[in-house]
This record gives sequence, structure tokens and C-alpha cells, in this order.
Amino acid sequence: MNIKISDKKILADISGSKIIQIKISAPDIAKKAKPGQFIVLMATEEGERIPLTIAEIDSVKTTLTIIFQEVGLTTRLLAKLNAGDSLYALAGPLGHPTEIRKYGKVIIIGGGVGIVEIYPVAKAFKEAGNEITTILGARTKDLLILEEELKKISDNFYITTDDGSYGRKGFVTDVLKEILSSFVPHPSSLVYAVGPIPMMRKVADTTKPFNIKTLVSLNALMVDATGMCGCCRVSVSGKTRFSCVDGPEFDAHLVDWDELAKRNKIYSDKEQHICRLYNL
Repeated sequence: MNIKISDKKILADISGSKIIQIKISAPDIAKKAKPGQFIVLMATEEGERIPLTIAEIDSVKTTLTIIFQEVGLTTRLLAKLNAGDSLYALAGPLGHPTEIRKYGKVIIIGGGVGIVEIYPVAKAFKEAGNEITTILGARTKDLLILEEELKKISDNFYITTDDGSYGRKGFVTDVLKEILSSFVPHPSSLVYAVGPIPMMRKVADTTKPFNIKTLVSLNALMVDATGMCGCCRVSVSGKTRFSCVDGPEFDAHLVDWDELAKRNKIYSDKEQHICRLYNL
């Protein structure tokens, strides 16, 4: 299979870790993919399989837009590829698509590269007739992505940065709490959040007292993404679920966040070791 990269763009570059956007020619996936789903790819034969959110679908040009940050071996190998190069392997679309319907008020929260995931979902909720409030968070201004794209589809729009270099200094949950305190959410309202595990956990803690439905898209570790390896298992309401085939979206109030955080760190030392071996 010849999976060509048709375009590449660097969206941010700070401290040697780039956030990169690529477009991939993938007709079969582009025709079927829906908001909330993801793909699994291998950049080269040496890299592992990694899941990445589909940021945008062009069903006419039959391309997928993928945005990722250089973190481990495969994302760094992927970053070395350019337009015209080919991926080693690609599978998708995977996972359950987001259930899009009219809730009335939908608060969309994205942190870091989790902003990639909320973009197609926010567009779909807007097209379904919802009032969209978007809250974006980043460590610093230079790591903020998709600001203009999300602002265009939002009725209310907020930005926070940890260091105060742009927007409001603080965290997305600071803004969220103020919003929820200013109105009584209708029972059908929705909060949808994607980002680092600590951020999603804090969002869940913030919305729970208000009894407002909260969904998160979990970035659990994956290997085969077909439910066979069990690597991405998470505990939801005391039951074992697999992010790849049962998710990636789950009720934030039912997730065992302690277990998820611990599992996502189990290979961090090995990841650092292999990056050093490849001099990356």
C-alpha cells in the first residue's frame, strides 16, 4: 500500500518539540471517517503503531489531516517525513464516532494537542444546531493551535495559558467553573473535553457537582487498536473497557483516573531509552 503524505506544515516549535500537521492521501478512510474517530499508523518499519486523531477529512480530495507533537520514537520518525514520502502502514477509521445531536449548550474544552480532537467534534455539534462555547488551554502561546478555526465556529470563545503569555493566565477549569456558576445548565447540556489526563480529570471534578454530562476522549496507550492486546484497557464504572473498541469517548465521571494515569506512564523510561538509541 502506497500511503503518500501530500502536505506538511509546522504549526509550532518550542524547546525542540514541534507540533506538525500533515495531510495523508487515504481515499478509503476519508470516505468513512467521522468526528471522534482515529487512525493508527506506522511511520517506518522501525516505529511502533500509534493512534492519532483525524483532525479534518476532505472526502473530495480523499485526504486526512493529522496533527501531532514530537514526543516519542514514532512521532519523531514521522516528523522526519516530508510531502511525497510514504507511511509504512495505516489503519482506520477506528473507534466509535461521537454521537452528534442537539444538546442546546455544548462546552468544548481542549488542552495541548487535545485541541486537535475537539475541532471536528465542535464543527459537528455546531452543524447540529448547538450553541458552542470553546475553552482552549496551552502551556504557552507558542503551543496554541487551531485558534482561528475554532473561533469561527464558537458562540463563546476563551483561551488560557499556564504562563499567562496569551489569553487568561490559568487553567481551562478556571473558566469552566465560572461559566457553570453563571447559569444553571439544562439537563441535556454537554461538556466535551480532550487533553492531558490531569486536565480531563480536573474537568470531571469541576462538572460533577453541577450534574452536567461530561465526555472525555481518552489517550490510553494502544498497540493493535483492535481490542486484542488489552494495552489500552481502562476502568469505567468499575468495569474493564478498551479505549480502542469501546471508546475512545467515555463518561468522565465514571473513569478510574488514578489507574489511567499510572498505566500511561509504565513505558516512559523505555520510550526515553529508545529515543536515545535512535539519537532523537
